[in-house]
Amino acid sequence: MNKFFQYLRTETFRKTLIAALIALVVFFLVIFFGLRQYTRYDESILVPQLKGMLINEAVEKLESQGFSYDLDSVYQMDARPGLVIEQDPDPNTKVKENRTLYLTIITRTAPEVAFPDLVEKTFIEARAMLNSYGLKLGDTTYIPDIARDVVLDVKFGGEKLNAGRPIPKGSIIDLVLGDGRGANEVQVPDLTGLTLEQARFALRGVSLTLGATNYMGPVVDSLSAVIVSQTPTPENPRVSIGTPVNVALTNQ
Repeated sequence: MNKFFQYLRTETFRKTLIAALIALVVFFLVIFFGLRQYTRYDESILVPQLKGMLINEAVEKLESQGFSYDLDSVYQMDARPGLVIEQDPDPNTKVKENRTLYLTIITRTAPEVAFPDLVEKTFIEARAMLNSYGLKLGDTTYIPDIARDVVLDVKFGGEKLNAGRPIPKGSIIDLVLGDGRGANEVQVPDLTGLTLEQARFALRGVSLTLGATNYMGPVVDSLSAVIVSQTPTPENPRVSIGTPVNVALTNQ
């Protein structure tokens, strides 16, 4: 042990210790400055503003400034396809050259959704369901039915649309609704050219009655006389059940 402490007091030990300390300092300096050079510690550039630009313009800007990029896409109705809506990192963030920027753009292709069952739903319910599925309400037409504002049929592109069919998000859907008057009103049939007996039969089929009967000019055979005019006419709005239809007849 005495020899060890004697060695610590020798010139040789002091020189060895100093050499080791110098080597250690040089090692850390090399590591420090080497990492600074490798990571370009004092070199950074600002992330440009890309949100709101079209993707081709954004890509041109990124490439001119030495950035890499990665794309993701989402679909939004009424949004311009190819528009950048999100970016990461945010604008004016300091980053290294060749940093990868992540962009989210509007896709041109709409995803498909399974069409919901709207038949027998109220108009308010159907409109809410269309909105929740990302679909648009188109035309609404009414047909005679006792149920007012209830969906009786659904059409897409003029064709009947069944529940469960995949259609593109954003599609326009037309609804056929009941007018609430189906049990009380009917359309007047065209009686022109019919005999009186034929007219009675036609009116009975739609729950209307024969009203006043007038003959125009001399009538030789009333059984063969045909109707030449009527009131109300087929062009009139729908009439209530039991409404009498007045006719005028003549022999031809």
